[in-house]
Amino acid sequence: MPHEPHQPHTADAPADGLTAASGDALPAAPADAPAGCPVTAAAEAAPESAAKTAPGPAPELFTWEFAADPYPAYAWLREHAPVHRTRLPSGVEAWLVTRYTEARQALADGRLSKNPVHHSESAHGKGKVGIPGERSANLMTHLLNIDPPDHTRLRRLVSKAFTPRRVAAFAPRVQELTDRLIDGFAQRGEADLIHEFAFPLPIYAICDLLGVPPEDQDDFRDWAGMMIRHGGGPRGGVARSVKKMRGYLAELIHRKRATLGATAEPGEDLISALIRASDHGEHLTENEVAAMAFILLFAGFETTVNLIGNGTYALLRHPAQRELLQKSIEAGDPDLLATGIEELLRYDGPVELATWRFATEELTLGGQRIAAGDPVLVVLAAADRDPARFDEPDVLDLTRRDNQHLGYGHGIHYCLGAPLARLEGQTALATLLTRLPDLRLAAEPDALRWRGGLIMRGLRSLPVEFTRERP
Repeated sequence: MPHEPHQPHTADAPADGLTAASGDALPAAPADAPAGCPVTAAAEAAPESAAKTAPGPAPELFTWEFAADPYPAYAWLREHAPVHRTRLPSGVEAWLVTRYTEARQALADGRLSKNPVHHSESAHGKGKVGIPGERSANLMTHLLNIDPPDHTRLRRLVSKAFTPRRVAAFAPRVQELTDRLIDGFAQRGEADLIHEFAFPLPIYAICDLLGVPPEDQDDFRDWAGMMIRHGGGPRGGVARSVKKMRGYLAELIHRKRATLGATAEPGEDLISALIRASDHGEHLTENEVAAMAFILLFAGFETTVNLIGNGTYALLRHPAQRELLQKSIEAGDPDLLATGIEELLRYDGPVELATWRFATEELTLGGQRIAAGDPVLVVLAAADRDPARFDEPDVLDLTRRDNQHLGYGHGIHYCLGAPLARLEGQTALATLLTRLPDLRLAAEPDALRWRGGLIMRGLRSLPVEFTRERP
């Protein structure tokens, strides 16, 4: 998604997808900031003790330069302030957790709630966390916002759609979608792999899984596109897309319920399964059904967009690793593709920060006292480059075996759709490298732009060239 040169985010600049939706877009510098001196959010809110002991100033966070390569800043935080209080561009203050040990601990700590009701901020402050529009659209009761026992109940129902057998059965459809999308540009010799491939593939896949009729799937693609590309401010465009999607889901649930009542042949899609569970004593409200369908689409598609985009970009920047993978695929050996996907998730994964958590009581993490009500953000991208856990963490090594990365989280909130995302990532990369073996970047790396925001990490665009396929 990036073409233009790096610039600070302004009120009229585009806000970008789940990144802005789940947190903060990149900020404009305040009017009184010195020219050429972007705000250093980390330093501004750094504890006095950290400022005295840390060598040099804290790194600048939440700038366009930081979005392009956050890893040096995360390395500094890991070493000098692994649990660090900072002010986000929205004004919300939160703790950033950057070391692997503390990150893994925080992800599984029952005292850190997913429910924004525990945020110590005012009602206005609570509206600055999470997805814009979800509260007003009655879409709050999804897996990213709830704790046990409700989380346990809803996850049990939805997990039936992501069993290894169900995902394996979906593999031919993923391959079909992958080939169809590549067919659309293979004879041109050039493409934008984000907009023409990485973006539509998971949208169509999750629509199939949910049971969105084919004639309506382009509407979902448009709404998802507005979430990523809308230029009307950091949150408003996303909220409007959420409202449209909520209205459609309510109508679709009513239609499916009527169909289920009129036929003995129940649908195999996830929305139908949730409706059947609701009608057979699982006590799912219509809002819960809609919220679950919404979050599977909303949270599920962009992770896979970024897995494919970031993964392809990493391979193009590391030709020896890419050649190793191509030879393995040509030989019909699936092992390197499997370990390679895990390494790409670790090296530059699609989710930069885990979604919001809120302390339900005072606790200590990494030597820091976290007050009840404080937000905590686990920086997965930093934890997965921790040299205390990974040998040569800044090196891309597709053969890496000891790779317990946190790219899809840890604990009871481990990403439910991870098996499907892995299937889509493996299928996409293997097919690209097989059909377009001389794939290469069509732009200088410094010219590419990363979407500015808080939760997700992904390119705005990925222009490539290759030898045209013959008709």
